[in-house]
Formats: sequence, structure tokens, C-alpha cells
Amino acid sequence: MPASVQRQDPGTAPDCDGFVTQVPSSRGPLPTTVRHVTPSGFVDIAVEDRVPDPRPALTRVSRTTRRGVRALCSPAGLRGVGNEVAWMAAHAALYPLGVLGERKGPNGREQAGRFALGDLPPLQRGLLMGDVVAAGTPILLLHGLVDNRSAFTLLRRTLRRRGFGQVLTLNYSPFTQDVRKAAERLARLVEDTCAATGYERVHVVGHSLGGVVARYYVQRMDGADRVHTLVTLGSPHSGTYAAHLLPSPLARQLRPGSTLMAELAAPAPGCRTRFVSFWSDLDQLVVPKRSARLDHPDLSVRNVLLRGVGHMSLPFHGRVVHEIATLLAHLDEDGGTVTAGVTPIGAVSSRPAGAPRAAAGRPSGARRGAGS
Repeated sequence: MPASVQRQDPGTAPDCDGFVTQVPSSRGPLPTTVRHVTPSGFVDIAVEDRVPDPRPALTRVSRTTRRGVRALCSPAGLRGVGNEVAWMAAHAALYPLGVLGERKGPNGREQAGRFALGDLPPLQRGLLMGDVVAAGTPILLLHGLVDNRSAFTLLRRTLRRRGFGQVLTLNYSPFTQDVRKAAERLARLVEDTCAATGYERVHVVGHSLGGVVARYYVQRMDGADRVHTLVTLGSPHSGTYAAHLLPSPLARQLRPGSTLMAELAAPAPGCRTRFVSFWSDLDQLVVPKRSARLDHPDLSVRNVLLRGVGHMSLPFHGRVVHEIATLLAHLDEDGGTVTAGVTPIGAVSSRPAGAPRAAAGRPSGARRGAGS
């Protein structure tokens, strides 16, 4: 046998560069050495982590898939699928109406003198009499990827019927390729809204990508001074593996471990904004589902789990719409609640000593970075 040809040991395979790598068995450990063929025989060369072990990642994917299948096959999951299909059909019909920008109405100062209390329906009258600041604080609605303001048709109507006088929507281009650019446009809208209404702070509700855009504005562009409460619906706060299906710059920003996700995970000391994150076990676009939770040690967050609600159904879901309207109707200046029995979202009260409090204490589901 020529010296350059050596008999291979069982369980080895030659590389094209003259190395022979041990081939692991189906249950054995992955190799940490390679074997080099020399005229005098084999020489083992240690290699640290030459081949990463894929099994932990495969285990996580398998576990996530099993949970998703169980959620989908449950009674709530089957109902959720039916509702998702119905809402997607309704949204497709409303989509053309949302392509055009929102018509500008009178600003907050002009609206204040237009109506007497007797002219308002009971719900609007009740909110205005109970909390003038809550009724007048502007609410900005920010849609998701390849969508428009029609996604908030039901939520916008409900908020206005409940007495909120300033409910605005932002349409950004469906061809947006950068979260930062969209956040810059949101910043301009917030400043214009504050200048037009006379209010120093606003509330923002973001669906899917809209929640990520709004969070970037709050954390990375000093938006915490302007945004009182940020509500996100199915937003991939930790990224989503579904973004690997789209070969676009924007999709790369939404992948787990991206530079954008690292920016959002960076410390955010002193952030005054209160966060509420709605996430679902049936969200087909956020993988894994828990990536829609917002877990950050420096943020005051309440996470709300919804069962059997699809991604596109979130802005239309009855519980979501009701909780948003109730939450924003009962917030005072420092983010606490002004009505007993309404769940606070984790704000620490700054009332003077001896002042009465409507809801004492902080529930376990409203601490920083944690929730239900």
C-alpha cells in the first residue's frame, strides 16, 4: 500500500483538505479532534468546537413546535383560527379605505370649545367629567408591516365612543426598510401632535412592527419624555424566526440577535414610559411566541397573555380593545390608577405624603420586566 494512502479507521471520513474527521454515531458526542494523514500514519489534532452541536437548537425548535400544535388543536385554538380567518377577510375589505391618510380635524384647543357636556353621549360625558386629562390625551395608533390604519378600525371607533377626543393614526410606507427611519417619522408626528393639542405627553398603541418602532423611539430616541404609555400587540420584542423567510433589510432587523434587537436590549435607565404588551399563544408570525413578551429590567412592563388569538386578530379582539380603553381611561399623571379595582401597570406613585390613593400597592403581575 503506498505511503500516501492509509487505511481509514471506522467512523472517519476524509476532508477535501487532507484531514480526516471522526464521524460521530447518531447518539455519540460530536468530535473535538481531526486526524491528519501523514506518510508515517495518522496524527490527531485537537480542535475546539470545530462543529457546533445542533441538538440543543433542534430540541428547542421541537419543543416550540409541540407547544404550537397543542395550542392550535385546542378548542380555543380552533376558535381562534376561525376568528383569524374572518378578521383577515374583513380587514382585506377595509384595507383600501386605509390607504389614504387620515383627514385632519380640529385640534385639541379647538375641540375643547365646540361642545357642551349636554351635547355628548353618556360614555363620553362620563370620561370627560371623570378625568379631563385622560379624555384629551392624544392616542397614536401605529400599524404593522405591509398594513395601514384600517387595522385599527374597531379600536379607533371604540376609543372615540368611550370619550377619547384625540385618536390619530400614522400610515408609514409599506416599503419601509428601516425601523429607525419609521421611528423618526413617529417622532415628528408626536412633536406635531403635542404642539397642536397643547398636551406634553401622548399614548401610543403599536401592532406588530408598529410596537417595535414605537419602542425604539421611546428607548433610543428620548421618546420616554413624550410617551406616557406604550401598548404593543403581538410585537416581536426579542425578534422572530419568521423574519428569516423575508430577504429584506427590515426583516433582518427583526431576527433574533440582530443589531436592532441588541440596541433594544441595552440598558434604559430612567425610562418613564409605562409598557403593556399583549401576546398570544396562537400568534403565527412571532416565533417563538414568548418573543412578543417584553422583558427588560429597566422598563415598567405588564405582559398580558391571550389564548387562541391570531396575529391579525389582535387589534380587533374584544378583550384587547376593552382593556386598552379601560387602561387609558384610568391613568393619572404618574401612571397610577385613579379608579379602585383597575389593575395598575406598575407605576410608583409620586403623590405627597398623606394624599389619598385609589389603588394601593403593586400587584405581582405589574412589576418591572414581568407580567401575566
